Amino acid sequence: MRKEYSALINRLFTKARNEGVIQQPIQNDTFNGRDVIVNGKRQLFWASCSYLGLETDERLKRASIDAVERYGTQLSASRAVIESGQYGELESLLSEIFGKPTLLAPTTSLGHISVIPIIVHELDALIMDQKVHNSVQNAILMARDEKIHVETLNHNRMDFLETRIQILLQKYNRVWYFLDGVYSMFGDLAPYDDLKYLLNKYPNFHIYVDDAHGLGWAGKNGAGTTIRDLGWHPNLILTTSLAKSFASCGGALVFDNEEQKSLIRNCGSSFIFSGPIQPAVLGASIAAAKIYLSDEIYTIQKDVNELITFFIDYANQLCLPLITSAHSPIFYIGVGKLEVGKKLMRFLMAQGHFATSMGFPAVPMNNSGIRVCITRNHTKADIKEFLDLVTEGLIMLLHEVDQDLTDVYDAFGISPLATNNI
Repeated sequence: MRKEYSALINRLFTKARNEGVIQQPIQNDTFNGRDVIVNGKRQLFWASCSYLGLETDERLKRASIDAVERYGTQLSASRAVIESGQYGELESLLSEIFGKPTLLAPTTSLGHISVIPIIVHELDALIMDQKVHNSVQNAILMARDEKIHVETLNHNRMDFLETRIQILLQKYNRVWYFLDGVYSMFGDLAPYDDLKYLLNKYPNFHIYVDDAHGLGWAGKNGAGTTIRDLGWHPNLILTTSLAKSFASCGGALVFDNEEQKSLIRNCGSSFIFSGPIQPAVLGASIAAAKIYLSDEIYTIQKDVNELITFFIDYANQLCLPLITSAHSPIFYIGVGKLEVGKKLMRFLMAQGHFATSMGFPAVPMNNSGIRVCITRNHTKADIKEFLDLVTEGLIMLLHEVDQDLTDVYDAFGISPLATNNI
């Protein structure tokens, strides 16, 4: 990162932290997954990615405590040498969830670093979706060399993608497309139907999907949006995170066959040089996996998906500028100007609601907004109260800068009440 760019980001983050809208410590003595205390005031929490609300489930807590009592706080040795037996149990359960061989990485980011440099070969072409997660982009940069082509594609432009596949396959052996299953900023989904068509049409086309935000609330056994909407394909590598809907930690790496899994297990840098996952975390993950493999997961999914539908319907009823109305637990309410976003965040906090204020550099300068995550810990009454307050505060603050909701729609290039794939 260039020095002047990092200096600008540092100034913006420092200012926002001093204004109390980011990097705030919670002051809770206990945490129920629903409320946080910030600056002495209790807030309803809209920034959690634990969509199923399992972080306070008694079964996960008991399993975590039991693991500590049995194994201590850590088995401090590289997995390349020795590992806890918990790994084998958890990876077996994860393989059952996804229906394919699954390997557990310390984190999803470290998983990307282990997988991508190994699977990419000389004379491969790599295409990154414009909005693929930063952790994937970083791993691609590590794999890049003079014999590997790397380029970025406009977000979700499948028409452009097919053209690039056709052109690149004239020079390169394989074309890889790297994308998210659910994009973490706006909550829009990957265009799975188009991807299935391209995978079936071009034998040397491969995709690498990070479905971290799709796990749990979607799919059979909570396996996520990719397997639900795409199904499995031999040219797919799927990754996801246990730090969200699993209410634990670690990255799940899903492969087409045991040979691929073994290759990454033996050669991936994170499996040679990174430290192990703590027994307490592995214990909680095992307990979560057993919930996923029970019929209970479908009751939990129903609860979450009903809240998602209610949020979309009520936000559209209020004519709020949802940047996409995709059915996912992540929503982005556009506000436009950076200062409007920060003032709206402070307004909501004063009313007892803590969401996420998003601004530059995470989004373009005039595309600031409020990012909202729906979890099973919320209720429809919570959503109604929150969206009513957002509407009240946003209209008031836009008026202060001589704007209205039309200006926000224009800033994002969307139409009122339109369902957009940004």
